Amino acid sequence: MGLTKSSTGLGAADPGLVIQRRWAGDRVFALAGNPNVGKSTVFNALTGMDQHTGNWPGKTVACAQGCCLTPAGVYIMVDLPGTYSLMAHSTEEEIARNFICFGHPDGVVVVCDATCLERNLNLVLQTMEMSPNVVVCVNLMDEAERKHIKVDLELLSQRLGVPVVGTTAREGEGLGRLKAAMEQVCTRGQREPLTIPYPQPIEDAISTLEPLLVEKSGGKLPSRWLALRMLEGDRSLNGELAGCLGPEFLTDPEVLAAVEEARAELAGQGIDRGRFQDLVVETLVGRAERVCRGAVVCQDRRYADRDRKLDRLLTSRRTGYPVMLLLLACVFWLTITGANYPSQLLADGLFWVQDRLTQLFVWLHAPDWLHGALVLGVYRVLAWVVSVMLPPMAIFFPLFTLLEDAGYLPRVAYNLDKPFQRCRACGKQALCMCMGFGCNAAGVIGCRIIDSPRERLLAILTNSFVPCNGRFPTLIALIAMFFVGTAGGLGASIWSALLLTGMILLGVGATFAVTGILSRTVLKGVPSSFTLEMPPYRRPQIGRVLVRSIFDRTLFVLGRAVVVAAPAGLVIWVLANLSPGGISLLQRCADFLDPLAGLMGLDGVILLGFILGLPANEIVLPIIIMTYLAQGSILELDSIHQMRELFLANGWTWATAVSTMLFSLFHWPCATTLLTIRKETGSWKWTALSAALPTAAGVVLCMLFTGVVRLFGM
Repeated sequence: MGLTKSSTGLGAADPGLVIQRRWAGDRVFALAGNPNVGKSTVFNALTGMDQHTGNWPGKTVACAQGCCLTPAGVYIMVDLPGTYSLMAHSTEEEIARNFICFGHPDGVVVVCDATCLERNLNLVLQTMEMSPNVVVCVNLMDEAERKHIKVDLELLSQRLGVPVVGTTAREGEGLGRLKAAMEQVCTRGQREPLTIPYPQPIEDAISTLEPLLVEKSGGKLPSRWLALRMLEGDRSLNGELAGCLGPEFLTDPEVLAAVEEARAELAGQGIDRGRFQDLVVETLVGRAERVCRGAVVCQDRRYADRDRKLDRLLTSRRTGYPVMLLLLACVFWLTITGANYPSQLLADGLFWVQDRLTQLFVWLHAPDWLHGALVLGVYRVLAWVVSVMLPPMAIFFPLFTLLEDAGYLPRVAYNLDKPFQRCRACGKQALCMCMGFGCNAAGVIGCRIIDSPRERLLAILTNSFVPCNGRFPTLIALIAMFFVGTAGGLGASIWSALLLTGMILLGVGATFAVTGILSRTVLKGVPSSFTLEMPPYRRPQIGRVLVRSIFDRTLFVLGRAVVVAAPAGLVIWVLANLSPGGISLLQRCADFLDPLAGLMGLDGVILLGFILGLPANEIVLPIIIMTYLAQGSILELDSIHQMRELFLANGWTWATAVSTMLFSLFHWPCATTLLTIRKETGSWKWTALSAALPTAAGVVLCMLFTGVVRLFGM
């Protein structure tokens, strides 16, 4: 049967969560924890779902749900966003708090990192104030052992008064004990959980309010936690309290009078709202420290030597940026080198299918226009997009995911935090920007990790300044034709990777520049602070990385590109085959654009290729070739050398190639990205601006470059 829990809500960012119970006896458990503690890995291991497990933008902003089957019954596991606190200072904290408190789960599993247990216990203590049924899952026990950290789980359980289970979720160790602990808190109850004693003035205020709140709330919420929140004046709770206790609770004269009286007593002792919050946080942190004292956590002070040495190499001022650039160049070199052969094989296979489709249409005596529209138009464009996009993405995404799984991407964000702070933006934008290298649409979705609406909008508007995977074929082909040579070999591929890295650095620089301009004009504001935790370095799980990167990223992005490329193929075929007055509409459009394109160092055919390539950047070069050859369908020449000869015959020079590369780097995002921006911002105005910004930058740069070339006669 189904049980809908939407009346309680999950805050403004998530209006409700539907918990699907298969049977009336199914129990619901929330899974909470700090980022990078392996919470989603625990979720995957319990439910068998392939949930993303790295610290990737937007990973668990929306709650994931799955079934955990045990001999005792079925548990519905809800994977909450990773948070450091439940004080509701961010969207993630608000979602997690609201589900634990108002979603009425049967229990909460709080996942902690065994290597930094004291810091994680802050969230455990807050959760214990909100829920009577808490299980502490101390994960990453293998990492703790490797770093010579010993955790006395039994003593920790005695001090907290709740079950504590040690696990290594990556290896599936300890999950049976975790399920048993979940069953225990649901059926047999547990010892009296630890009560956090606050300073005496706050305890006196709680004691004054609690009896009245128990009466007015009907026991629906923990009275001690509710008293703390009422004294704090947490307005983010108003909507949830009204939904749970009724709107009259917030306006009840007795409640309002009692709260005001308690606050007045606190103010008389020098505890205003700000001081109250500080004392609450200090008490929680101090209690977490005392819980871990003694024999609970024992560690060798030399345990982090290896990680510290790696961090000195990867995040220091002298070596952090060079290593980052070197790794980026290596990723691009592997992508360029590895994608050529499978891309050719895939193209051969897909175009073999095209020949079979042609034979089928001939056998069916289908009219030529139908064969042209469907096979030479729609299918041929789809074949081109798939053969060009799939191999590079199938290499790039796994390599990128390996860096993420090993713990390197947060170090990239750390390195780039200061430049983004100088631009008055959020350092988390570095992660979104890195994701944009694979796909700008995915990078835009990743901006959800940024809490500030202003900074999130900044990241969305500038994400398209870094080239996505779809622009690489054009950039690589032009580099090979005009600047590296067409002979191929190891040297050529290395030079291609270095030149491509240089183009990407230009895009990163433009991202910083435009972000700084926007944050000082249209989107003024002060950069917000955020906590960026450095996860431990870990050996990547190769099998999981390959599965996740192929199915969750590569095929997802490819599917969205195919959806927009199919109608584009039909439009391109129609324009190429309708020839009023003996000149195709495609050529007429190119002639119309020629004056503007000439100012940019291009020609009308090149500019038309970018316009018609709006659905997918991969089809820009084929459209240019098709127009030059006056063919009726999209095509590719057999070699880079033939392509270069065709371009030279149509007036190309090295300057034309540079202008084309600049415009390929800076022009409107593809249709998939634009639709994603519209969905994320909810505004066509911001979507239009996100297209106009890189386009304006590309036009200006091309005109300036062309002007300099013509001025000096180069």
